Amino acid sequence: MLTAPTRVALVQAGMAPIIAMSGLVFAGRAAAAALFYGVAVALVASVLMVWRERTAIRHPEWDGRKLFGVFVLTGLERLAAVVLMLGIGFGVLKLSPLPLLVGLVLAQMAWLAAALSYKNKK
Repeated sequence: MLTAPTRVALVQAGMAPIIAMSGLVFAGRAAAAALFYGVAVALVASVLMVWRERTAIRHPEWDGRKLFGVFVLTGLERLAAVVLMLGIGFGVLKLSPLPLLVGLVLAQMAWLAAALSYKNKK
C-alpha cells in the first residue's frame, strides 16, 4: 500500500502535463510553462517528504527525538526548496506569477485529496 506522501507525489507528477496542456490550450505557451513549473515546485517538495519518510522507515531504531529532528529538517528542506524554486521561476526564468502560483496551488490541493481519501478509508 502506498503511503500518503507517495500517493501525492504520483498524483502531482500526473497532474503536471495535464495542467500544462490545459494552460497551453486556454492561455498559451507562456502560461503553460508557468503552470508546469508551479506543479514542479510542489512535486519537489513532495519528493523531499517521500525521501525523508522512506529514510525514517528504514531506521526503526530511531527514537522519537531523532524522528522529530528529521521532521523539522524535512520541513526546513521543503521550505528552502520552494522558496529557491519560486525565486528561480520568478527571477531567473521570468515566468508569469499568476499561472505559476495557480499551478502550485492546484498541485498542493493533491495533499487535501490524499488526506480526505486516507480519512475515508479508515
